[in-house]
Order: sequence, then C-alpha cells, then structure tokens
Amino acid sequence: MSEPTENAVPHDAAPHDAAPQQQDAPLAPAAPSAPPTPSPQLRQALAGVRTEVGKAVVGQDAAVTGLIIALLCRGHVLLEGVPGVAKTLLVRTLSASLQLDTKRVQFTPDLMPGDVTGSLVYDARTAEFSFRPGPVFTNLLLADEINRTPPKTQASLLEAMEERQVSVDGTPRPLPDPFLVIATQNPVEYGGTYQLPEAQLDRFLLKLTLPLPEREDEVEVLARHAAGFDPRDLGAAGVRAVADADVLARARAEVARVQVSREVLAYTVDVCRATRRSPSLALGVSPRGATALLATSRAWAWLSGRGYVTPDDVKALAHPTLRHRVQLRAEAELEGVTTESVLDTVLASVPVPR
Repeated sequence: MSEPTENAVPHDAAPHDAAPQQQDAPLAPAAPSAPPTPSPQLRQALAGVRTEVGKAVVGQDAAVTGLIIALLCRGHVLLEGVPGVAKTLLVRTLSASLQLDTKRVQFTPDLMPGDVTGSLVYDARTAEFSFRPGPVFTNLLLADEINRTPPKTQASLLEAMEERQVSVDGTPRPLPDPFLVIATQNPVEYGGTYQLPEAQLDRFLLKLTLPLPEREDEVEVLARHAAGFDPRDLGAAGVRAVADADVLARARAEVARVQVSREVLAYTVDVCRATRRSPSLALGVSPRGATALLATSRAWAWLSGRGYVTPDDVKALAHPTLRHRVQLRAEAELEGVTTESVLDTVLASVPVPR
C-alpha cells in the first residue's frame, strides 16, 4: 500500500497472565517477545478492497487507505472536499467491496435528531408505542454535509459515535458491528452552515481531505464515463465483494497485538504535548487525540506488514489524525499560518527516538 500523504491517508494488547510466583521471590524482568507477524491473507484481502474501489473511484487511493485504517481502529472519518470529487461514490464502493450495509443521510437545516436515530411511533392497532430505527442503524453511515444541520441534530450522533448505541426513551439500543460514521463537508461554501464544535470534531478518528484529481486522473474519469460508466451501477463497473465483517474483525484483533515500545509511546505523547505549547494554536491535541494517533499508527504498521510501530508510522499518520483536533489563533490565521504548517513545525521540533 502506498504511504499516506499529509493531505489524506491511507489499545495496547491485553497482557498475558503472569505465572504465580513465591511471595519472597524477586520480580524478574519479563523477556521481550517477538513482534507478531501480520497475516498475509488478511492484508491481501484489504489490499483487494483498494483495487475494487479503484474500479469506480480514480485518484483517491490515500483516502481509501484512511477509511480502511478507520475500520481497523473502529473510528469515524470526516471527509472534506469540494463538490464532485467522489466522496459519496467512495463510501458506496467501499461498502460494496466489504459486503457492508450503508445508508446516506442528507443533513439539512430542517433535519431533526429523530430523523437520524429513529423514534417511538404510536401503533393505533395495539395502542402501544414501538421503536422505528433510523438510518444510523447500519454499518457505514454517510452523513452528507454534516455542517448544514443545526447543532442539536449534529449532537444526535455523539452517543452513536462514542458508545455505539442509541438511547430513545431511556432504552439503549446497540448499533451493528462494524459501525462507522463518514461525515462530509464542503471547505469552500460556508453560507447556511453550522461549524462542528470541538467536542464533536474530537470524536472523529481521522480528517481526510479529498483533493481535485491530477490531470491524468481526470482524463481517466472522463474516459470511463465516455465508455458508459454509470456511478449508480457499481455491479456493471465490476465492483465485487472481496472481504467482509469477519475479515475486518480478525484484522482488528491482529492490529491490537501490534507492539509499541515505551520510546515510541513517549514520542507520540511528546508530539501531542508540543501542539499545546505552539504559539500559533489556541487549542492543542487532547489526550484522546494521543490515543487516536497511537491507534492509527498501529493500524498503519500492520498494513505495512510489521508487528511493531516506528516513529515514522507516527509521523505518517500525524496530519490526518491531528489536523481537526487543533485550533489556530486568530492572529496566526491572519498571518496565513495553516494547520498543516503548524503540524509540520511540531513534527520537526520533537526529537525522534533512535
């Protein structure tokens, strides 16, 4: 798999029970175990997902890798890109290649929380209320233009994203596994939008930006359409399922066993703490952001065929994992400073363990 770019990408394992020791025996240091070897079959299956998505979506390989990393980490993704860069098609094709259910919600100013989560409906025949599930009860929920709906409707996703359940009338109802929210927003049109609060942004594992395609990629898009490609008919494009929820579950179990040294853990923390001291930032990365960076680094190490994390893995995932968790100072923004440049400066300033 290709290495993530800075625009878009691509739980520590439970310790074994120690053998009982005599009360007076000194505690001997545990011998380091060899890093686990990622399963080639599982990695090949997820590489096949990228191939299948490429049959419908051109030039967004890094974003596909990021979505796979989110699935491996059970995290959520914020997709940002101008209209027409295949954000919706990307999600539909991903779900088809993984045999996962997907639903799309168009977030509008009049959308109500119950339109997303579901609500109690009165049945006149039985004189009782019954729960009617909303579109959130799916594997991949595409929250299209999430910043076009008021905060109370945006907040309807908070419990689903964090607890993976929906509570209506005091009764919690579990969501399917896997469950992933993929929210989109337009970076160039802010009229009639509601900015996502920092608390909700922090619940997204990754923020992936979908750039406009390169010239050759755009020529390929037109060539496919000229040859009869219909984005509404993925079957005709040859997209097929090459993995499923069971493959994802087994891959997640392997990712959870990827080893992380104390030095790399400290480096991850130092990177996040450095954002809190940056003079250009009003808000730095929270401890949740540090755990997110650890999780995405482990997933990237596994996808790269390694059972251990290196500082380069942390660097590779720093931009997509942290860019939405920091906030620029107003004066820095006026001077043309960007979040990406601040993160570059932070990564350059933190010593890398050897």
